Amino acid sequence: MPQQAPSADAGAPPSPPHPAAPPHASEATRLLCAGTYLDSGYRDRVIEELHLNEQRIVAPSLGLDAARVLAHALRARRQELLWAGLILFLWLIGLPLTGGLLAGFLIPSLLLAIAGWIRGGAPDPPVYRRLPAFLVRWYGRITFAMFLIIAGFVAFGAGDDDPYGSSSYDSSYYDDSSSWTDLMFPDFDGAGGLFEPWRAWLAIGLFAVIAACIAAQRGQFAKAMDAELSPARFPDAAADPAERAEAPRFQRLKDRIRVEQHAPLVMYHEARPFCGAGEAYETWVLAVELRPDPMKKQQPLSNRTVLEQIRPLLERLRLPAEFAGHTVRDRLRWLEIDECVFLPAEGLRRREEAPYNQQAFEEHRARAVEEGAEKRRHFLRIRVGGWEEELVVTVFVRIHTQGRMLMLEIAPHVLLPVREDFKNADRTAHTFRHNSVVGKAAWAVARVPGSAVRSLVTLGKGAAYAWRVLTGGYAGALPDGPALSVRELGSRRVGSTFQEMDVSRYLKSVQDRVTHGVTTALAESGYQTGEFVQKIVNISGGIHGGTFAFGDQNTVSSSTTSTTNS
Repeated sequence: MPQQAPSADAGAPPSPPHPAAPPHASEATRLLCAGTYLDSGYRDRVIEELHLNEQRIVAPSLGLDAARVLAHALRARRQELLWAGLILFLWLIGLPLTGGLLAGFLIPSLLLAIAGWIRGGAPDPPVYRRLPAFLVRWYGRITFAMFLIIAGFVAFGAGDDDPYGSSSYDSSYYDDSSSWTDLMFPDFDGAGGLFEPWRAWLAIGLFAVIAACIAAQRGQFAKAMDAELSPARFPDAAADPAERAEAPRFQRLKDRIRVEQHAPLVMYHEARPFCGAGEAYETWVLAVELRPDPMKKQQPLSNRTVLEQIRPLLERLRLPAEFAGHTVRDRLRWLEIDECVFLPAEGLRRREEAPYNQQAFEEHRARAVEEGAEKRRHFLRIRVGGWEEELVVTVFVRIHTQGRMLMLEIAPHVLLPVREDFKNADRTAHTFRHNSVVGKAAWAVARVPGSAVRSLVTLGKGAAYAWRVLTGGYAGALPDGPALSVRELGSRRVGSTFQEMDVSRYLKSVQDRVTHGVTTALAESGYQTGEFVQKIVNISGGIHGGTFAFGDQNTVSSSTTSTTNS
């Protein structure tokens, strides 16, 4: 059993909580950076949101640094474009050098690309997609293998009708004796008469070089995971080569993102106000009438008064249990409490005009805290970053008193852990680095058939992106709120049982302290608390995932808010 803390520590004052890793060094940031090398679709969406659409304000980055994810996304794309250009160049120079022999291998490459298009990008596609994709993919692989066998036979001089080597076909690949059906259904008969053995050897050699390029590209990723993306070296952002890119556009956007992503002022898009916080989780609104208590003297009750009762109760969640001592590990010890103000991005003329300075924020907060709010809203934000910032629970709390009514809004949001394939990036790189030469060769050879079309698509996407940057007018566009969050894009759809238990524990702890603070504020201000307490009990008793409105003339209404993983 592990050594327990001595009982003498039970009465010792708790030590201050250790600060969590800064966002740029968090595990979530590291895994998302690794994901940009593993998934080109994820990488393209990160670049489109943060680099192409530079008029969009970045979504709040809870527990991560979006600028560093963008840096690695751009670096991964540069590397992919270079390798794609080299591989496509090898295919193009191989066509004339092999007398057109490589043209036949383009057919299975195209079939493999079509198979990927048929299957789609869904993790679990329907049968009507999965079955034809399976058939087309294997037909392409078998066709490629048959062409490779034919090339091997030709290389060793098999199938040549002229024993003296003076075949009349020479370079007659496009002669009447052959047709495109020979490419779809290759035949060994007379294969040696179509091509000279040295051309077949050259084709085989080019395949070997292409396989070596594919293996080197994967090795480059594995090397990065062992160097700048390793857990030991990742916290040192200054030494990260991706951060040192000299492109002025990237440097300008990197600085802008780091100003916006962790600011208490949240510039939002009207359709996506909580973009970046994750999925809504049991959001509810409670309204209760303020009834004076005849046994108490009434005191002024403002929104700020209620918030000041809630904050110290939430701060006590950081304290460990008395018997546990000060060495107990619990993510609630790192609970973060701050106030934020939501402002719509519409109306700004330039992205730099957003009022992120401290004085402007204080003015907005002072006015917004007592407002009924429509577009500008004030929230108390409580955040718990669990599982090394992979599981982030954020609770937005808003209090408003109006017309002798008190409205309590609680909007919990949950960011689930990073995708499984991103989380396994270290394991993937380690497996490749420590694999045998035969294993690495087999992995690379299996990807040679689709390399031509894959490289062409990669270069085409790069050209299309460059054209959009030049002609899209994004630099001069009016500012807009965030359309998506790179953190949400890289999240799993479901969490583990332990993670679901932690989400429930964090939320119940926070919600209990919030409602207790409201109850205390009502009692100290001379108002009855029985009705409020009863309604909280009713909600806690099993009504979940809804929006609730209570009062003499109010009814419970259903909500479209989705409850995830509950």
